[in-house]
Amino acid sequence: MITIFLIISGIPAIKEIGLTEFLLETEWIPTTGSPKFGIMPFILTSLYGTFGAILLGVPLGILCAVFLTKIAGKRIGGVVSGAVDLMAGIPSVVYGLVGMIVIVPTVREIFGLPDGANLFSAIIVLAVMILPSVISVSETALNAVPKEFEEASLALGATKTETIFKVSVPAAKSGILAAVVLGVGRAIGEAMAVMMVSGNVANMPKIFGSVRFLTTAVASEMSYSSGLHNKALFSIALVLFIFIMAINLMLNIVIKREKK
Repeated sequence: MITIFLIISGIPAIKEIGLTEFLLETEWIPTTGSPKFGIMPFILTSLYGTFGAILLGVPLGILCAVFLTKIAGKRIGGVVSGAVDLMAGIPSVVYGLVGMIVIVPTVREIFGLPDGANLFSAIIVLAVMILPSVISVSETALNAVPKEFEEASLALGATKTETIFKVSVPAAKSGILAAVVLGVGRAIGEAMAVMMVSGNVANMPKIFGSVRFLTTAVASEMSYSSGLHNKALFSIALVLFIFIMAINLMLNIVIKREKK
């Protein structure tokens, strides 16, 4: 029903604006006398932001999962696992608030910028937000690796570190890829937190420039939009929906191949 609703609501504006102009134009000026509805800056920003968050968050999450399952004792592991579970329950707006208070000023001071609300700050916030999903699913996958694999590796003379990264992690690859899928879904679908730390300006993406994501374009303008502007926001939602479905489909195909 959601899919049907998005298609019915999103197609009219794309027909009126033109698919090529809507997807490839670089200017979003919906409220002027000669409105322009190009969403290429939003698409690229969402791509770069998601890729950056995965690049930072996934390795850290996997290493944390390895620590919890293979290195940490029960006492330390219980404390860290509890902290990870707590992170999963924190609302998005709280991450955004912490980002505004801590990350944005820090980025501004470190890099000598006039404003720290930019794509780089958004990537950091998104990387932190995907950690609970990546850690918990990777931890489950690593715990499912048969002990015999690790015992055989150690018996053949491999060190504990070699066994972890050359036996356990490869054996849990399909589960770790599933964690990446969840991380991508969380990163690309986030709106409130990134809107608070990205500057929320419809610019072509630069690492230290204010940007606007696909999600934040809909969230920030829906309340006052009307006419073609309102229809275009539903078209953005449709593009985002197709975008997420395509990424998840590709990643799921990769996971199935790994399982085989």
